[in-house]
Amino acid sequence: MAAFDYTFPGDLLIHYLKDEKRFACARVLSALLARRVRADAVGLPCHTILVPVPSSRASVRRRGFNPAAEVARALARRLGLACRPTLLRRVREGERQASLSRAARIANAQGLYVCGARADGCDITIVDDVMTTGSTAHVIARAFKNAGAASVRVAVLARTRHHLSSS
Repeated sequence: MAAFDYTFPGDLLIHYLKDEKRFACARVLSALLARRVRADAVGLPCHTILVPVPSSRASVRRRGFNPAAEVARALARRLGLACRPTLLRRVREGERQASLSRAARIANAQGLYVCGARADGCDITIVDDVMTTGSTAHVIARAFKNAGAASVRVAVLARTRHHLSSS
């Protein structure tokens, strides 16, 4: 589920959080995502664990924080859910997804993430900022299912309208 399309003004809020360290934007963005979660017919089970997508080491060095983790923590507070950033680890550095084609994104995401612990019977919701092709979410969902998760959902701030070509 996505709170909004990746267009103005939502894309600007994401930019302010990620690139200008305006942490108040995480609260605003989490409010928008919480509204979307509550509006969803299924919603999230009360024992859902929110897990942010880990940023690359280079991104954390450059920014000083993981934007998805900031949003996930704010969303967890807003919805009264658990947030466990350490449940998922990034095990290698891949290329920046933003610069890759759809096919390259899918290949790049393979083997990038592992669960830090068993997730037997857990309901997991992956939290990220922007979904373009879904390749990151797909790989992470598979890792959680392999670790025993009962269900895996994806909650993103924004979804791009125009998916990348398969070239």
